[in-house]
Amino acid sequence: MKKNILIVDAYNMIGNWPQLDKLKKSDRLEDARDLLLKILSNYRKQANTEIIVVFDAMYVPGMTKQYEQYDLQVVWTAEDQTADTYIESLAGRLQTPLTQVRVATSDQAEQWTIFSQGALRLPAWELYQEIKRSKKEVRQQAKIYQNQKAARRLTWNDDQLEKLAEYR
Repeated sequence: MKKNILIVDAYNMIGNWPQLDKLKKSDRLEDARDLLLKILSNYRKQANTEIIVVFDAMYVPGMTKQYEQYDLQVVWTAEDQTADTYIESLAGRLQTPLTQVRVATSDQAEQWTIFSQGALRLPAWELYQEIKRSKKEVRQQAKIYQNQKAARRLTWNDDQLEKLAEYR
């Protein structure tokens, strides 16, 4: 079975996801970044995939760094490097016969480049919808589990339950 890696163009998601874009437009970019990481962390657990989130620090001197947060790999690019070039290079290195790389971005040029390297593209809106579906599945599974748990706690035996069903 192939290892799955999702590389996320962070600012592309922030600009394309309604909740994050709203935060960005109200000058709360730091909150948008943190919320993006939390959303992706929850999704990572459901999707069973490694996630690398890349932030563009091209115009921020001395910002280059890599760290782990919320069980995600977070990368800030070098001062003279765009997130796009970093992601393209990383996708090319990570894509192997045993590893499937997906890149989440809506940047057309970047999509073509990573696609030519064998990685799969995932537009921002599609990832947003995938995450929404994943959350819905979790809620449905939790509800089923709670209902099963409640059914097991009944003090009625089968005969009593049948008689109750007759009264319906």
